Amino acid sequence: MEFLKQWLQERLASGDYRRLFPLDRSAAGRLTPAKRPQSAIVDFSSNDYLGLSTHPEMIAAAEKALVRYGTGVGAARLMSGDLQLFHDLEDAVAGLKSREAALIFGSGYMANIGVIPALVGRDDVIFSDRLNHASIYDGCRLSGAKLVRFRHNDTDHLEECLRKKRGKGRALVVVESLYSMDGDRCPLAEIVRLKNRYESMLMVDEAHATGIFGTKGGGIIQEEGVEREVDIAMGTFGKALGSYGAYIAGSETLKKYLINRARSFIYSTGLPPAVTAASLKAIELIAKEPGRRKILLDNSSYFKNCLREAGLPGEPGPSQIVPVMVGDSRAAVKIAEQLRETGIFVTPVRPPTVPEGTARLRFSVTLHQSRLELADAAGSLLEICGKMSAPVSFPTE
Repeated sequence: MEFLKQWLQERLASGDYRRLFPLDRSAAGRLTPAKRPQSAIVDFSSNDYLGLSTHPEMIAAAEKALVRYGTGVGAARLMSGDLQLFHDLEDAVAGLKSREAALIFGSGYMANIGVIPALVGRDDVIFSDRLNHASIYDGCRLSGAKLVRFRHNDTDHLEECLRKKRGKGRALVVVESLYSMDGDRCPLAEIVRLKNRYESMLMVDEAHATGIFGTKGGGIIQEEGVEREVDIAMGTFGKALGSYGAYIAGSETLKKYLINRARSFIYSTGLPPAVTAASLKAIELIAKEPGRRKILLDNSSYFKNCLREAGLPGEPGPSQIVPVMVGDSRAAVKIAEQLRETGIFVTPVRPPTVPEGTARLRFSVTLHQSRLELADAAGSLLEICGKMSAPVSFPTE
C-alpha cells in the first residue's frame, strides 16, 4: 500500500496535510496543549458560540439524565431505543423553528447524508451552492440524482440553471443560511422566490445560524420570515446550542416519511440521553437568555473593527465567523503555529475544505472570549503577518 505514503507526502509538501493536536479544556474557552500543560491558550476555533457547553444548567440537565437513563439507549429508535425525551426535544425544535414537527439525528453529517437521498433519486436533480458543506455534497452523491452546482450566492446563475436543467422529476435546491467558511449569508428571499417559481423543494442548512439569529434564536430563516417557505430546515445542536446531534424541521408528513426512508436515522443508535437532555435545556436557555445573542454579535463586530483598524483590508461578513484569507496553505499553517506561541488557537483551513488558493484562518467569536482577548488576537495576527510579509485580507474587498 505504497500509495498511502505517497499521498501523505504530497499533502505534506503542499501544506494541506492534516494532523490531530491533543488538547485539554482547562476552563471555558481555554485550551491546554497535551505537551505543554502549563500554557493555556484562547480558543478561536470552537463553534460553541454562545458558551452554552459549560452553562451550569446544561451540565445539571445532562447529569440528571445520565443518572436516570444511563450512558446510552442501546438501540436504534425504531427498535427499543426510543425515549420520550427524544420526542420532547423534537417538539422543542419544532417550536423553535416554527414548524409542525422535527426529527433528530446523530450529527449534522448524518442528517444531510440521510435526508437528501431520501428525497431525491436517479430521475431527479439537485441544485447546490458551490460552497455548501461536504456533508451536503456527500448526501447529493449518495442520492444518485443529477447534481447541478451554481455559483456561490448567485441567484441569477441559480435561475439560469433551474430554467435549463429543472427537468420533469423532483428538484431540490440546497443552501446554507450562513456559510461556515466565509461567514456570509444566503440571499434567502430570492432563493425562496425561485424555488416557488420552478416548483422545487428547498432545504436550508442552519447549522451556524440556529441560536444566534432570529427573534427567538430560530435562525436566519426566522429572522427573514421564510420559515413556512423552507421545506426542510436542518440544524445542529453541537454549535451555538453547546451539545451534540442534529435535527430536521418541517411538516409532520416529512417527519413520518424520514422515519421510514432516511437510512442514517433508521440504522443508527439513538443519541445518548445526557446529550439529548442538554440539547433540550439549550433551547430553553436561548429563549430565557436572549442577551447572549446580542453580546455575541456585538463582540463579533468589535473583533472585526479591531482587525480593520489594525490594517486588514476588505469588508468582513455579517456574522460571528471571521475568515482571514491567506491564500497559500503553507503560509496559513505557519501563521497559525506562530499564533499558538502567542496564546491564540486558530485553525488553518485548507483545501479540500475550501477551494484551491483560498487557504485561510477561520476565527470563531464566542462568548468565552473577552474584548481584551479579541483585541490582542487582532493585533498579534497583523504583527505576525507583517513580519512574514504575508498579505492577508477579509474574503471580500
